Amino acid sequence: MRQLKQIFKRPAVQRILCWIAAQYIRLVWLTGRWRMTGEEPANQLFEQGKPLIIAAWHGRLFMMPCGWRHRGKMHVLISSHGDGQLISKTMAHFGMRTIAGSTRKGGAEALLKLRRVLREGGAVGITPDGPRGPRMRASLGIVQLARMTNAPIFPLTYSARPRHVFGSWDRFILPLLFSRGQFLWGDAIAVPADADDTAMEAKRAEVERRLTDLTNQADDMVNQPHIAPAETGIRS
Repeated sequence: MRQLKQIFKRPAVQRILCWIAAQYIRLVWLTGRWRMTGEEPANQLFEQGKPLIIAAWHGRLFMMPCGWRHRGKMHVLISSHGDGQLISKTMAHFGMRTIAGSTRKGGAEALLKLRRVLREGGAVGITPDGPRGPRMRASLGIVQLARMTNAPIFPLTYSARPRHVFGSWDRFILPLLFSRGQFLWGDAIAVPADADDTAMEAKRAEVERRLTDLTNQADDMVNQPHIAPAETGIRS
């Protein structure tokens, strides 16, 4: 097992794996019946040169390269750990740019880069429960970034049938070929620049609740069971 892990860490092997993953995403999209609902407000805002933050649960990352037509101009916050680098290399096949770091611990440099992108009218994508959970529990980092940059947060999710759900902490879902899929965008969430600690906690909870409700709605639309959030403070 240790030898196998060493093989997967080799750059050449990772390049091949990420290329395969990117081709599989394209095949799932091309062979499936996918619908997109609610994306126009985000499109209009971005096309006016205004910044926005896209929030998606970590377990719903796989098909996100297909979730927005402006993906080539988007920066995604990705963990600096090994799994984050694999995600980064896969997203690069779709023209998406990544920033390594976290909005939680030790992420000061990453936050500075995200602020720069947003202040230039760009778009960033964040998994508010990443990189290590708890599953579907939002951290304060995303609302702190929104407060600093006056950028609204747009919840985004998807579901698909058939799919495989992994037993990982995030219950990562893998849509299968010829699936029926549904992307759902939620309404923008604004965070006032003068929000105090109480207001910030309320906004964090709002992001968490609305993104979970949206994800449950997407699951309902393709007749799939809901995936429950982890208990607060527990990574499962």
